[in-house]
Amino acid sequence: MAHLAAIASSAGAVLGSFLNVCIHRLPSGQSIVWPPSSCTSCGTRLKAGDLVPVLSYLVLRGRCRYCGVHISIQYPIVELATGILYAAIACVHGPSLAALHCIVLGSLLIVAAGTDINTGLIPDRVTLPGIVIGFILSFFSPEVTPAQSAMGILICGGLLYLLAVASRGGMGGGDIKLMAMMGAFLGWAQGLLALFIGALLGSVVGIAGIATGRLKRGQPMPFGPYLAAGGMVSILAGRFLLSLLGF
Repeated sequence: MAHLAAIASSAGAVLGSFLNVCIHRLPSGQSIVWPPSSCTSCGTRLKAGDLVPVLSYLVLRGRCRYCGVHISIQYPIVELATGILYAAIACVHGPSLAALHCIVLGSLLIVAAGTDINTGLIPDRVTLPGIVIGFILSFFSPEVTPAQSAMGILICGGLLYLLAVASRGGMGGGDIKLMAMMGAFLGWAQGLLALFIGALLGSVVGIAGIATGRLKRGQPMPFGPYLAAGGMVSILAGRFLLSLLGF
């Protein structure tokens, strides 16, 4: 299992570099395939040695090799987080279809969280294909049936839609579609668990922010990262937590 986790972690760090490209390019409608990676400041095309996950950032001390501009800390964080998530999925699910299912969802959640943090928006190019992919994968999933996936889309997306209406703009359409996507992958029960955990995390952070003066009452706060965190908890421990609740 340790070897599997190490392989998954390495693969996750490499794919995390691609997820960074998605986070940077998707909100502006750019292609995630072409052109190759380049410095966002000077435009110089990056070489293989500049793209080693995490290590390149450390060796270059967080600066572009060519123009010296600071590189966002987002890049190594996403690479490291993706590696850790993939390793955790490998440990929990082993070499299985369920693990692949979770890796796809986890990757989409990382991109959704990153774009929401950077721009305050979750692109439809992440969530709408994600809903379709989640439903299609349910036909091959050992844990979520197509019926559960369809119910997850309707119940999780519908509930967040009602909450968005009740909050009068406190939640955006991206959050609704993100929740529907999680329902497609996880089914309605684990999807609602993810929503509960995300809401709890968001509330704790919001209250702490107000208490410390970092946030003002009524100040908008991206909800996508907390929903994504709830989804990741559900990926790794959803069935266990639901069993404790009697589901």
